[in-house]
Amino acid sequence: MFSEVCSACHSVSLLAYRNLVDVAYTEEEVKAIAASHEVEDGPNEEGEMFKRPGKLSDYMPRPYPNDEAARAANNGALPPDLSLIVKARHGNEDYVFQVLTGYRKKPAGVQVREGLHWNPYFPGGAIGMPPPLMPEMLTYEDGTEATVTQMAKDVTTFLCWAAEPEHDDRKKMGFKAIFVLSLVALPLLYYKRQVWSVLKSRKLVIPKK
Repeated sequence: MFSEVCSACHSVSLLAYRNLVDVAYTEEEVKAIAASHEVEDGPNEEGEMFKRPGKLSDYMPRPYPNDEAARAANNGALPPDLSLIVKARHGNEDYVFQVLTGYRKKPAGVQVREGLHWNPYFPGGAIGMPPPLMPEMLTYEDGTEATVTQMAKDVTTFLCWAAEPEHDDRKKMGFKAIFVLSLVALPLLYYKRQVWSVLKSRKLVIPKK
């Protein structure tokens, strides 16, 4: 599912295939996914560009070759950069999930310009992007039913990871740092009590005049 989502994102596809290793797939599985896409390379000895199977170091392919093609496929609207969309919107991942699953029929009395779609979770209600998810548009290897809700959850999870791919490593490092500091704090506390105990227990005698 992650590879399909990567290819569907116009700007998030700046990620390389190797970024998926040990995140969603094993290294061998990612190599197979990369090899299933052709990548333009070159020039060769004749000075010509050629196609070859993808490698782990290659970037994931974009669905559109350029911005003009992206606008033409989306009613003139350039798809936004989704790499930080989860952190850039109020509601974070909840906002993304609601937009993906929130397409509805236009309410009576509401005017929507031709070419736009009604989505009450999008600011203003009218969105140029057509519904990106349809039931059974893909097949899960484990037999999970490909509902819009399930796919929206997968897309949202991927975008959360794309916004902070180092999130888990940072949390693990923080836990290790807290553990080490807690061990250091114990002898420091004991040392502090030994050093300051003399001063704290000292009695001051003020001579009488």
